[in-house]
Amino acid sequence: MLHFDHVSKRYPGGSDVLADLSFSIAEGELVFLTGRSGAGKTTVLKLSALIERGTRGQIVFDGENLARIPLGRIPFLRRKLGLIFQDYRLLNDRTVHDNVALPLIIGGYPQREIGSRVRAALDKVGLLDKEKKYPLVLSGGEQQRVGIARAVVHKPRMILADEPTGNLDPDLSADIMALFERFRQVGSTVLIASHDLQLISRMQSRILRLENGALAEDVS
Repeated sequence: MLHFDHVSKRYPGGSDVLADLSFSIAEGELVFLTGRSGAGKTTVLKLSALIERGTRGQIVFDGENLARIPLGRIPFLRRKLGLIFQDYRLLNDRTVHDNVALPLIIGGYPQREIGSRVRAALDKVGLLDKEKKYPLVLSGGEQQRVGIARAVVHKPRMILADEPTGNLDPDLSADIMALFERFRQVGSTVLIASHDLQLISRMQSRILRLENGALAEDVS
């Protein structure tokens, strides 16, 4: 599903953020990407979604070499992905329903299908009764679940989550991780960047540990 082959990333005027990084994630896996701040976790996610491009090496996602995808085709690639951010990135002037509907509207889905898909996604994250609320009246945990519903509403091939529990307390964090496990069980591939070793150790999933931009450990 996702393959990094000797990938390096250097920003202008700096050292390599990633250095000769290689790993593969199979379809249907749930994998944690961990390491200290600055180890390269967020960069891996950005390269996977073509938010950034690598300096050297090859990245293959769902059979496509990302280096060969032109700028105009990047939105089509991202339709295969569900992106989840630590800071939620919700639109505060739109309702929960409208926030979750955004990927479907951009994708040109029929209005009737948009409504049914949004309600199904909100039901999965336990927020169906909040669909007419605005983000600012929700708790942090609820806002994160809205972000997750938005990420999965179009049934992506792969979910990429960057520190999705970084702003949440331990109980809420465990609930969010349980959601990701349920998505894996129904066929999604999931890659989660997290520094919370105590939490991810309880998940009994594969862990890729980065150190100075390189793969230091791969524990199944």
